[in-house]
Amino acid sequence: MTGKTAFETRYGFRRNEVLLANWRENPFNRWSFQNLGELVPTARVMAAPGGGEEPVRDLGGLLGEKVSLASAPETVAEFLLRSSTDALTVMKGGKVIGDWFAPHMNFGARHIIFSISKSVTAIVAGILEGEGAFDPEAPVTQYIPEAVGTAYGEASVRHVLDMSVSLDFEEAYLDPESAFARYRRATLWNPGGGTESLREFILTLQRLAEPHGQTFRYRSPNSDLLGLLLERATGQRFTDLMRDRLWLPLGAVSEASIGVDMEGTARTAGGISVTPRDLARIGEMMRQSGMANGRRVVPEAWVRDTVATGGSSEAWQRGAMLPLFPQGRYRNKWYQSGKPSGAYCGIGIHGQWLYVDPKAEVVIAKMSSQPEPVDDQLDLEIVAFFETLTRLV
Repeated sequence: MTGKTAFETRYGFRRNEVLLANWRENPFNRWSFQNLGELVPTARVMAAPGGGEEPVRDLGGLLGEKVSLASAPETVAEFLLRSSTDALTVMKGGKVIGDWFAPHMNFGARHIIFSISKSVTAIVAGILEGEGAFDPEAPVTQYIPEAVGTAYGEASVRHVLDMSVSLDFEEAYLDPESAFARYRRATLWNPGGGTESLREFILTLQRLAEPHGQTFRYRSPNSDLLGLLLERATGQRFTDLMRDRLWLPLGAVSEASIGVDMEGTARTAGGISVTPRDLARIGEMMRQSGMANGRRVVPEAWVRDTVATGGSSEAWQRGAMLPLFPQGRYRNKWYQSGKPSGAYCGIGIHGQWLYVDPKAEVVIAKMSSQPEPVDDQLDLEIVAFFETLTRLV
């Protein structure tokens, strides 16, 4: 048999070409980002039984609307293709306005959200804080005594939450010889893993000379440490915490999953996979000040602090992501845009976005398989696209 399989016809490559060594690369990521569990160990986060998702809603005429983001005007549909979008869900006033899916992604499929996982993990932390089970101002060593002598030995949980740990570590996504590559091996995301756990790796990290709290430094191990902190504070696995405190109260319709390492430690910095609709539900819950389905999920004060009032402008101004949001702030692993709209978001590499405009009552979930993990110019265009789309719906 020499003809193409149905898989190859749909994705443009054969399944056996997708390897642990290349799953984040184009074109293989068009499939792997929806099928993380076939490549790395994952744990399930169950949804309530018998939920059932409402049917897909076509974006209709919105797809033909013109947007001016780059050198020439293009339609919404053209930009979605140009930005390697796999799925888009738009909500306004709590209702789904429409969904869009690339030909290689089905309605209802899960997709990895990478670092929006950080934002989700922080919500769980906020819920536990409201219960009195977790103290964001405590020293890290209160929960993880063995962190003494590491980068986190004199850091607080607040420093971890706000990415202001003075951590000697670089997010070198494409350098196979970097500490970041060793980090990915510890998460079982790269070949050669299984000799050092994620926890063991994190506890080898050292600090810079600068005091904690001064500079926003985007360092993913902080967010994996947050998952460990939550487990130590409660004595429960993160997957159970996410299910019981967030996923079920939220009314998530579909099961979620999260990557785990050799010890079963959840990859809370970037390993969560959810459906576009459920991702949008998280954004809508935040827009509703922590309410979902008529019940409180997260304390209102925590949401307000996270998306509007908290965070250090000075630390953000010293950080490397200033061009994205020149007046922004970062709090509890969410980005405040600093714009008049009050928009805020969670962001993940390769084009994952959860964007909330509270004034316009709009929530946008965008899942993508961009070829590069980070594309600064495209990020600026995506923000402009969201602002335009918000005006159109």
